[in-house]
Amino acid sequence: MDGNTRGGGHSEALKNYNLGKTLGHGTFGKVMIAEHKLTGQKVAIKILNRRQMEIMEMEEKAKREIKILRLFIDLIHPHIIRVYEVIETPKDIFVVMEYCQNGELLDYIVEKGRLQEDEARRIFQQIISGVEYCHRNMVVHRDLKPENLLLDSKYNVKLVDFGLSNVMHDGHFLKTRCGSLNYAAPELISGNLYAGPEVDVWSCGVILYALLCGRVPFEDDNIPNLFKKIKGGFYILPSYLSDLAMDLIPRILIVDPMKRITIRGIRDHPWFQNRLPRYLAVTPPNTPQQAKMIDEKTLQDVVNLGYDKDHVGGSLCNRLQNEATVAYYLLLDNRFRATSGYLGADYQQPMMVL
Repeated sequence: MDGNTRGGGHSEALKNYNLGKTLGHGTFGKVMIAEHKLTGQKVAIKILNRRQMEIMEMEEKAKREIKILRLFIDLIHPHIIRVYEVIETPKDIFVVMEYCQNGELLDYIVEKGRLQEDEARRIFQQIISGVEYCHRNMVVHRDLKPENLLLDSKYNVKLVDFGLSNVMHDGHFLKTRCGSLNYAAPELISGNLYAGPEVDVWSCGVILYALLCGRVPFEDDNIPNLFKKIKGGFYILPSYLSDLAMDLIPRILIVDPMKRITIRGIRDHPWFQNRLPRYLAVTPPNTPQQAKMIDEKTLQDVVNLGYDKDHVGGSLCNRLQNEATVAYYLLLDNRFRATSGYLGADYQQPMMVL
């Protein structure tokens, strides 16, 4: 990788990275693979062009996504994409994120067809844990689908693409119609008011169906007919599903959001509880708690790179973004990949509280 010759003249803004190949193109930007020079860790860099956003009148959407991504800079969850830093220039916005080498869950489903229940359950458990964590931090995703779920080197799920997400406020309802039609809840496509979590739950139900059946429950080339199927909750459960799976899916895909199962209910369901990893059974600490929990070995690794220990520790506690904290989280995540645990769960022993 050569950061001086790749990346379209972004060398100054991305001076800490060696840019590699382009992984994909989006509506108003692209995603490139890169290597963090100091730690040697691979990352994905999402490059958003401000001019293109203006032309497409998507500035507000992009601003909302950046705002929510900033919320996740210092949140540690094994199944939400890690955002290491957001770099803004007059021309572009660079979002430096975790690199997931095995691509989209959609491609995995297409390649394998319907998954065996044990594998589908493992993936679904990870999705629910990530979605629950978003909700705990008052973020509703609103565009959950296999294309927005990436797979890392160990085929673990990472929630991505918060472009249609929004921040929830107690007592306030949302009304924006958004998301992908096949995965959108009936109340969302009908334009009804909704609180937020219930539309994500519905999308999770559609994803679960896709994992177990290799296709979505609501399909029709005719859009009005598709609307009718979704609003009426008309779908077929294949006979090859287990009794517990056939019990859970209808509890999620209930048209009336007031009667629809909650994330808590999904967690308590026997199908979900089967083979549930311990780290996913533990509720992760909230953001203030996480900010005070520092991995001592990783901190020492950053100090060994030439940074002052007090400066790094203070930056982490105050949730500041700088070169030292970026290096810290890159190294920490590399260690996470070997343990697959929450801060405060399986991964608690090496932590100290400042």
